[in-house]
Amino acid sequence: MAKRDYYEILGVDKNSTEQEIKKAYRQMALKYHPDKNPDNKEAEDKFKEAAEAYDVLSNPDKKRKYDQFGHQGVGNQGFESGNVNMEDIFSHFGDIFGGQHPFESFFGGGGNAGGRRYVNKGTNLRIKVKLTLQEIATGVEKKIKVNKLINCKECSGTGAEKGSSFQQCKTCKGSGQIRRVTNTILGQMQTTSTCPTCNGEGQQIINKCKKCSGSGVEKGEEMITFNIPAGVADGMQLSLSGKGNAAEHGGIPGDLIIVIEEIEDAQLQRDGNNLLYELYVSMADAALGTSVDIPTIEGKARIKIDAGTQSGKVLRLKGKGLPPVNGYQKGDLLVNISIWTPQSLTSEEKTIMEKLRTSENFKPNPGKRDKGFFDRMREYFN
Repeated sequence: MAKRDYYEILGVDKNSTEQEIKKAYRQMALKYHPDKNPDNKEAEDKFKEAAEAYDVLSNPDKKRKYDQFGHQGVGNQGFESGNVNMEDIFSHFGDIFGGQHPFESFFGGGGNAGGRRYVNKGTNLRIKVKLTLQEIATGVEKKIKVNKLINCKECSGTGAEKGSSFQQCKTCKGSGQIRRVTNTILGQMQTTSTCPTCNGEGQQIINKCKKCSGSGVEKGEEMITFNIPAGVADGMQLSLSGKGNAAEHGGIPGDLIIVIEEIEDAQLQRDGNNLLYELYVSMADAALGTSVDIPTIEGKARIKIDAGTQSGKVLRLKGKGLPPVNGYQKGDLLVNISIWTPQSLTSEEKTIMEKLRTSENFKPNPGKRDKGFFDRMREYFN
């Protein structure tokens, strides 16, 4: 019997978008799904036929060959209605239904799509890593010993004693699910739940490993090496896939979540990608001008203090801050000038200061000072 046109099966045309094809298949899958049409051979065939059509039309390469050569162009790549692998059909549901079996929400089931066995997933681990500003500025490689659950060394994570094997679960007959049909005002409704005997795995261990009591995991430790990129901030999280706790019975390990904790620097304060530094200068240096060394991420840097510098002036050192994560434009180092007023004076110093007090040059000029203040604030916030 000749195959029907794939576009006709899904009710779309050659110009349909990927989303339109996906939507059409979703509607067909819901309409003819075996859970909704138990013991209905015609519905099952239509369900398989729609899956075969979607398998080809959702793949750009297969679709191009089909458009050019028809069914001969794709050969047996689709799901042949007479020889279909239901596991492959249900694998599409991760794309169409976001990984959820479409009838779990309709009928209250909690099982796995298409009767696929449950795969154990290890739990995630969370650790804190402390970094200095210097490490944040350049990025750093860290090597940390992590206490975690690892695969049992005796049974290599299977949970079975050496030489022992597994047997099909008698409760669910290997499906990992228990299906129940109940009568409602809407007719017969089927619910699916995880098999309580095998916890959805579909099989049971004949002889359990004595070391791990059949779990396949034991307490251990692992030395983990990882790179932290430059520019990370306090509280930021990085994830290392598969480096968390091992899963029971050789399942998928969890992830290792790394939380960044920034060590407060003794001299430099962080403000986003900018760094702030408070520089105290004496009254004499501010009046006469001088050059001073200040700390930066790379080391010391010498800056010039102009004669007559006022307290509150902000000097900006371009590119002396921190880089953004996965970026190139570094922040700046902002140096705030504070004039240090001596708290105790000798008799000679007091005499000098008394003479300077009467000098016109040592009397404040509010007009100039206020203008300079607002200029500095604009410069700082821009």
